[in-house]
Amino acid sequence: MSKTVRIFVKGNEAVSRGALAAKCRCFFGYPITPQNEIPEFMSSEMPKAGGEFVQAESEVAAANMLLGAGACGVRAMTSSSSPGVSLKQEAISYMAGSEIPAVIVNMNRGGPGLGDIGPAQGDYYQSTRGGGHGDYRLLVLAPSTGQEAYDMTIQAFDLAFKYRNPVMVLGDAILGQMKEPITPWIPENIESEGGEDWRLDGANGREKRLIKSLFLEEGALAGQNQKLQAKYDAMKEMADAELFDTEDAELVVCAYGSIGRIAKSAVRKLRKEGKKVGLFRPKTLYPFPEKPLLKLAKEGKRFLTVEHNLGQMVDDVRLAIRTVADSDFFPIYPGNLPTPDDFEEPILKSLEGK
Repeated sequence: MSKTVRIFVKGNEAVSRGALAAKCRCFFGYPITPQNEIPEFMSSEMPKAGGEFVQAESEVAAANMLLGAGACGVRAMTSSSSPGVSLKQEAISYMAGSEIPAVIVNMNRGGPGLGDIGPAQGDYYQSTRGGGHGDYRLLVLAPSTGQEAYDMTIQAFDLAFKYRNPVMVLGDAILGQMKEPITPWIPENIESEGGEDWRLDGANGREKRLIKSLFLEEGALAGQNQKLQAKYDAMKEMADAELFDTEDAELVVCAYGSIGRIAKSAVRKLRKEGKKVGLFRPKTLYPFPEKPLLKLAKEGKRFLTVEHNLGQMVDDVRLAIRTVADSDFFPIYPGNLPTPDDFEEPILKSLEGK
């Protein structure tokens, strides 16, 4: 890979630049705060890269345009925030059922309903459980820094085409609006746009191809769901997490995304005070990195899950360690913006077994 100079950008722009570096050539968007810098940047830079930017008439339209581009093997992306992503769910389910590669970015905002434009993590269930109808899964990547937002967006396109599945990059208003330095890089070996054996590129001189999510023949849908489940199981090989100061920790704080980053600052401060605490930060939310977490539990660690919601990822933490341990939980109510100081008291209480 080739590297360029460091630049100072918002997380939303880091995502956009990562998409262009990954040779995204179609973007379909509709405005909603706090992700508006993504379509704004793409509207200017996508045509310069030889691609197409479309301001769709709605979130529903943008998601279905993404379906069409993905079916043709084009590297394509859409972005939105919480209620906007809810409107895209029908098309996302169609894409998963049809095995269409696509990238969806969600800069999570507070809810439920229209909520507010501030940060939250209330979309964890929606993202990791298949937010639309039917049994399906998205690969879900959770960056905590601008650099990770850039890197994971590139990774998202590779994974989408590797597994022929929609991939979500799940951020929030903190990540999207915060400016910090990143070092852009260009991947050297980008796979061809979708391969040659399935994409819809005109049937002149070959047998026709059919991409669909409707299976009416006897046993056909069961066979498709079995095939999809095998693919979801195979995705578990790329589960990933950051383990910070966990070797001698008595208590491990579990947190992801921006909250994981804030929790890391609290852990650092408490470490300086001699407290044996560490951090487990999932980088993939689906597949959830169960194995390293279970290993920590078998070493006798205790756990505290911290989330910017009322309790969602904590279910996956408890499932991962259920045979040997449990996890305490501390919620940050959406509508509040936490600091590292806010985490100290619950961490200390959990450390003391209270």
